[in-house]
Amino acid sequence: MARIGVFICHCGENIGRTVDCAAVSAAAAKMPGVVVGMDYKYMCSDPGQQMIRKAIIEQKLTGVVVGACSPRMHERTFRAAAAEAGLNPYLLEMANLREHCSWVHSNQAEATQKAIDLVRVMVAKVRRNRPLRPIRVPVEPTALVVGGGIAGIQAALDIAAGGKKVVLVESGPSIGGHMARLSETFPTLDCSQCILTPRMVEAASHPNITLMTYSEVASVEGFVGNFTVTIRRKARYVDPAKCTGCGDCFNKCPIKKIPNEFDAGLGLRRAIYVPFPQAVPNKPVIDAAHCTMLQKGKCGLCAKVCPRGAIDYQDQDRLEKVKVGAVVLATGFQLWDHAAYGEYGGGRLRDVIDGFAFERLASASGPTAGLIKRPSDGKEPKTVVFLQCCGSRDDKVGKKYCSKICCMYTAKHAMLYRHKVHDGRAVVFYMDVRAAGKGYEEFVRRAIEADGAEYVRGRVSRITRRRDGKLVVLGADTLAGRPVTIDADLVVLADAVVPRPGSEKLAQLFGVGYDQDGFYSEAHPKLRPVETAAAGVFLAGACQAPKDIPETVSQASAAAAKVLGLFAKPELEREPVIARVNRTTCAHCRACISACPYGAAKDFDIVDRAGKVLRAVADVNEGLCQGCGTCASVCRSHSVDLDGFTDEQIHAELNAL
Repeated sequence: MARIGVFICHCGENIGRTVDCAAVSAAAAKMPGVVVGMDYKYMCSDPGQQMIRKAIIEQKLTGVVVGACSPRMHERTFRAAAAEAGLNPYLLEMANLREHCSWVHSNQAEATQKAIDLVRVMVAKVRRNRPLRPIRVPVEPTALVVGGGIAGIQAALDIAAGGKKVVLVESGPSIGGHMARLSETFPTLDCSQCILTPRMVEAASHPNITLMTYSEVASVEGFVGNFTVTIRRKARYVDPAKCTGCGDCFNKCPIKKIPNEFDAGLGLRRAIYVPFPQAVPNKPVIDAAHCTMLQKGKCGLCAKVCPRGAIDYQDQDRLEKVKVGAVVLATGFQLWDHAAYGEYGGGRLRDVIDGFAFERLASASGPTAGLIKRPSDGKEPKTVVFLQCCGSRDDKVGKKYCSKICCMYTAKHAMLYRHKVHDGRAVVFYMDVRAAGKGYEEFVRRAIEADGAEYVRGRVSRITRRRDGKLVVLGADTLAGRPVTIDADLVVLADAVVPRPGSEKLAQLFGVGYDQDGFYSEAHPKLRPVETAAAGVFLAGACQAPKDIPETVSQASAAAAKVLGLFAKPELEREPVIARVNRTTCAHCRACISACPYGAAKDFDIVDRAGKVLRAVADVNEGLCQGCGTCASVCRSHSVDLDGFTDEQIHAELNAL
């Protein structure tokens, strides 16, 4: 016989202001099977939880319903309290009286009646609940970090420092990411390479980190604690084990006019190259698309001059499988292509560049050795115009979101320019200055007051080029209410931050959600900001949303902490809300197998004692199943049920209404 306790929380005034909580608890006490009906101002507090524990013990309750806020907030709290009192935690349910009732209604009488109905639904469900036990999954204590920028490096170092093995996969020839391309960093203007290079070296030399550069994820199998990931090791045509990084090969390469991606196309590289001087590993790769030997079978000069015989023209891509228990996605970002703005030259004007190109012009390791020069003629620009929000906050052509870091790196660019060209003029067109961070507002003020940057609030409507090479910037000063025309030598666009190419495909491999812009979706923006809906897969850095370096590093460490927490025990406890197949009635139509977004539904052969296959049915892998219920909804023979949300329980809820 059911003995159910109902406990109604006022949630301060969040619920109590709109719902008569005492009336709800009184009505609940009269429902079939309910023996206790109580209300309290803060049920999630220690006294409130003690009230629940005491009632379970004294009234010998077989089920509990808590009417409070969203189960995502406190379901674990209340279930833990029930378990402490000796009740199976899955015999407790929550009625959401805040988000589903009090917050969306203003009429107290109607809201109170709706709250009573919501409680009645949960009481009907609890009467048909059965005890469930957590699923235990063995954990492989090795982590995979995808992306070798500062986010991936920080996450890998933190996990490795915790004593666990890490496989760090980077698609480029070197780790370092975009931070390696920066000249200086805000708000301290310290050297980017000085901060980053020691961490790159530490990551490569750490005994717990296996570095896989020039590699990418090809396929993913398994589930949290037990992923099998296939890594494609792209052909380098240089044996890293033999190569000493002496540089003879790329110094002798005759193909030397390939635009250098690291320098944003402003500099040139050879067909065999190291991306930048501080690259880790500092071993060259051959660009097969431009190598004469690989394309035409002629040349071979790099192989002739290599003293160690490290050049291998027969090298091929190879697949390597790694077993890992958790994954950190740190794939980073890229800048939006401003060619979509025809009024800004549509990408055709050489002296209209993006932020990364300006970084390389300002960098001592850049193509101009740190001298600010115009790409078109190599002359020093005397007037530079910086345009913020190029592609950001623009839902017609660009992206409707704010890219967050542009205000700060534009202020930095204005400073760097004024530091290098003392008599130069820096003009910044902006919509709003968003400088939210420690010392950020002061940094922008310094650019204006100490370094003489001219800030003009307004938009630029058009950029054209005169015959003498000057750029004509046509804009408006909305504060002064007048049009503005500036003759500029160089224009720097603060292009929007967007996800890296291929990020959506990678998300699909790992079962991670992403938004309309392609950024990865976190499980909960406040309570689970570095977790994803795919168990065991975590996020770090700008793959989730635009972020600056301090925030990226913080999130990488947070993701690493989650991974170490997952690895703290040899076995993982998972929620037992999973699908189960009734093998007696299963018709093996395979609809559930096709529909399962996590690959948890699979074929299963029923065999006799002699090992002969009697018939095939569907089955569910407990480790992979996320309890979404998709398989139950498509099953034609009604052979699939979801523990905790069975057909009987759902029908009971509907009948209660």
